[in-house]
Amino acid sequence: MTLRINDIAPDFEAQTTEGPIRFHEWIGDNWAILFSHPKDFTPVCTTELGAAAKLKPEFDKRGVKMLGLSVDPVDSHKQWAQDIEDVTGNAPNYPIIGDSDLKVAKLYGMLPADAGESSEGRTPVDNLTVRYVVVVGPDKKVKLILTYPMSTGRNFAEILRAIDSLQLTAEHAVATPADWQQGEDVIIAPSVSNDDAQKKYPDGWKTLKPYLRVIPQPNA
Repeated sequence: MTLRINDIAPDFEAQTTEGPIRFHEWIGDNWAILFSHPKDFTPVCTTELGAAAKLKPEFDKRGVKMLGLSVDPVDSHKQWAQDIEDVTGNAPNYPIIGDSDLKVAKLYGMLPADAGESSEGRTPVDNLTVRYVVVVGPDKKVKLILTYPMSTGRNFAEILRAIDSLQLTAEHAVATPADWQQGEDVIIAPSVSNDDAQKKYPDGWKTLKPYLRVIPQPNA
């Protein structure tokens, strides 16, 4: 399947390092991030899982639940956790799905339907496309999708920045410009007329172009 922004994130049941979950039920009224890895005991992913663990308090602060996935069994994930802590100083402190039957990877379009039904014997190159980030909102809809090659480690600080934008723009009729950081000016959404904008923002705005109206971040 091809997953698109605003699609309902596919629900599933899975075993994780913290016990069984049903994805939608596990999300509850929170936001969630699902980030996947091609195989345990691979170098870039080892650094990523540690980086994610270090930033977990920041995700918690934003009401975002973290969920990893790797195309290997849960027991393998638990053994890998020690390597992750040795290398990064941070062991995974969030659940990691054991997707040894490739069910979740296929459900989210990371692997083709004919990829088989077992992770056994598969190499990281076989799972090249299982390098995925999905952010899901409390409405269970997909808000962001990122796909990376195996050789490029993900920037979890950038994912946090994107989540700040997603949460802000879900609450207010604004958009965020390139390289925006929390607390900086934002753009009034084009769907908001000048008359409506005057009601929402009585202090006015800066017009850079007729279609580009800038205001201080609401609730900054």
